Amino acid sequence: MRTVERTRDGAMLRDVLAIGAAMVAVGASFGAVAVAAGLPAWATLAMSAIVYAGGAQFMAVGLVAAGSPLAAVLAGLLLNARHLPFGLTLGGSLGPQRWRRLLGSHLMTDEATAFALARPAGDPRRRAFWLAGVLLFFAWNAGTLLGVLAGGAVGDPTVLGLDAAFPAGLIALLLPALRDRETRRVALTGAGLAVATTPVLPAGLPVLLALGALALPLVLGRRRPPPGPDGPAPDAGTRRDEPRPALRAGEASC
Repeated sequence: MRTVERTRDGAMLRDVLAIGAAMVAVGASFGAVAVAAGLPAWATLAMSAIVYAGGAQFMAVGLVAAGSPLAAVLAGLLLNARHLPFGLTLGGSLGPQRWRRLLGSHLMTDEATAFALARPAGDPRRRAFWLAGVLLFFAWNAGTLLGVLAGGAVGDPTVLGLDAAFPAGLIALLLPALRDRETRRVALTGAGLAVATTPVLPAGLPVLLALGALALPLVLGRRRPPPGPDGPAPDAGTRRDEPRPALRAGEASC
């Protein structure tokens, strides 16, 4: 059993490092863009270490450069409101100590959450979260430092296609969970809501609206007919007056 766990931990470490490499490149782009927009180097580094919000940092720098710091704060809060359900889901997996929960809430990202939820509850999930959370935090901040030092040489991450590395990694991590029919139905419904509303809603709102798909099991559960006195309702096309199949040899009739 320990050998299996070590093998899984090794495979997870490989996957975390792969996403971390992309995060270094995107973090370097953020550092270069922020400095080019007029943000001091110390403020750029402090934002990555204290705010640590990925795409929200790009949006905040753009809004601050446009002279709308209040809009940057509100947009960042809206975009990162998705971390509320993340925290409710992973709160018990971070450890009983309060300082662990506070630190874990700072390291909680989409990628760290996906790595954690891909493992069974308990110690495997806790190890997955802290491994992914710590390594990705240092990868992002190391990339920011490189970008600040390199200036504008890194450029836009979308030109190199690095912006697609994160969603691609998340999809790969979530594929095992999509084997469950109900989970797959909820995920596809949420994705459809987000895609359909992205052209008409501000950034961040489509992701929040996609959480409405979590109510789908409750709605479908209410539509199902209640079980009868002799057990669940028969499937469609099954008649109650059909004769019972003949008993096999050796079976007694009750």
